[in-house]
Amino acid sequence: MKAIILDENNQLKDDIVTLRPINKDEVRIKIIASGFNPIDYQMRENEHEKKYLFSNILGREGSGIIIETGENVTEFKIGDEVFFACGSMGSNGTYAEEIILPEAIVAKKPNSITFEESTGLPSIGITAFQIFNRVDWNQIENILISGASGGVGNYILRLILGKFNKKIIVTAGNQESIQQLIDIGINENQIVNYKQENLVEKILEINQNQKLDIVIDAVGMQFSEISAEVLKANGIYINVTHFITPKANDLLFGIGATILNISNFIYAKEKNYDYFRNSLNQIKRYIEEGIIQPLPVKIVGGLSAETAEKAQQLLKENKTQGKKLIMKNQE
Repeated sequence: MKAIILDENNQLKDDIVTLRPINKDEVRIKIIASGFNPIDYQMRENEHEKKYLFSNILGREGSGIIIETGENVTEFKIGDEVFFACGSMGSNGTYAEEIILPEAIVAKKPNSITFEESTGLPSIGITAFQIFNRVDWNQIENILISGASGGVGNYILRLILGKFNKKIIVTAGNQESIQQLIDIGINENQIVNYKQENLVEKILEINQNQKLDIVIDAVGMQFSEISAEVLKANGIYINVTHFITPKANDLLFGIGATILNISNFIYAKEKNYDYFRNSLNQIKRYIEEGIIQPLPVKIVGGLSAETAEKAQQLLKENKTQGKKLIMKNQE
């Protein structure tokens, strides 16, 4: 099959590879579309993320059609349309024409949306649902979401808007991102441009100079420090990025904050397949019930190293324009 491999020089290149036979509890999927995520380039550059590199074929989510089933598979048949987050649990990543996965981490694609839209949901959706399911929202009145036009930030924002009536403040960095947030239901006076000065004062001003119950930080680094400064005593800091600074850690400790570190890695490491299947089915249900809408997608190109390099660079430079970047693996 055609695939994009990461070679010994840390470069992406087009190649032909042979897929191993499936096991009795697995399915083989023809990948129609695959999604790009920041971890794709971070695994090439960051020592912390490199530990997630399990195959020289990158890519952690996709959608497609079942083309072979193992003898013990009961929930799927050939021809079923599915979506999935593979992480390190499959035969390879999704920069390829096909993938083999345990039946237990695959779910049927939402009927109401396209393969490309479905592909944009697994990684960010599973992460966002972990946030959603770990917080007692009855105790929360006001929320700050950094990077709200990005993948996880955007999706958790949609979940909260779809289920609760809370005061929400969000950050964005350009007019396209701001307009996207307005389009999904955020008032312009709830949006703070993170490029301006005096961010702490601007955020608190929107909240009548009251500190916030919870911050969902999808940006990290310097913003983790800003988050700590606007969070109330014993508030909740949701750490999505792993990029919390030592200063922010000290500030959060000083206010007695609860830090929720959000990671799907432990569930993959422990082969807790139910976590992934239940999350995918929750996403599917919310989409089909109209509680949330799929994220806007941008198709970068077909299955090629050139497409993957372009997408990774757009992610690295934060030029996704609030859209999920997608590759079409099949012509």
